[in-house]
Amino acid sequence: MQTQITPIAWDKINNMLPVIIQNAQTGVVLMLGYMDPEALQKTQSEGTVTFYSRSKQRLWTKGETSGNYLKVVSMSKDCDQDALLILANPMGPTCHQGTETCFENNYQSDWSFVQGLEQLLAERQQSRPANSYTTTLFEEGINRIAQKVGEEGVEVALAAVVKDDQELCGEMADLLFHMLVLLKARNLGIQDVIQALKERSK
Repeated sequence: MQTQITPIAWDKINNMLPVIIQNAQTGVVLMLGYMDPEALQKTQSEGTVTFYSRSKQRLWTKGETSGNYLKVVSMSKDCDQDALLILANPMGPTCHQGTETCFENNYQSDWSFVQGLEQLLAERQQSRPANSYTTTLFEEGINRIAQKVGEEGVEVALAAVVKDDQELCGEMADLLFHMLVLLKARNLGIQDVIQALKERSK
C-alpha cells in the first residue's frame, strides 16, 4: 500500500478532501466521502479507511459500527492534488442500507459477477446443500474436480474446431465454472491466477 500521499492542496479545498472509494477486486465505485488531514493520516497509518464526518464533526472509520470496514489496497491523488481515489477491499456491504455500493443503479462489472460466483462457491463448499451439483463435486474430491476440468477442456477444443461460436461460449462457461471450483477446492481464487499472469508480464 502507498503510505504517503503528498502534497495535497489543502488550502484550495478548505481542508476537506473528496475521496472516491472503489472496490479493488471488481472496480465497482462504492462511495464518496471526505477526509481532513487527520483522517488521511489515520487511513495511511492503519490501512483502514477513515473519513471526517461533516454531520458528526469528527473522525469516522467506515465500519466502526457495522464491522463493514474498507481495507486500503492503494491510494492515488488526482492531477490537481485536490481529490483522492482509494482502491479498497470491503469487509461487507458498503452502504448503510445494506447494498454493495451507495450509488443507485450501479453497473455490475463482469469481474464483479465472477467474484460473486466465487463467493457462492465458497458458501456451497461450507454449507454443502443437498441436491447441489457443486456439493457433489466438493464431496467427490479434488481428483474428480480435476477430471471434470480436463473433460471440459476437451469439449472447448472440439467446439472451437467445429467453429460453433455459441457452443464454444457455452463450453467455455462450463470450463470456467469447473476451474473456479477447482481453485476453491485448493483454497485459491481467480485473483491468484491473475497475479500469476501479472508476474509473467513483468
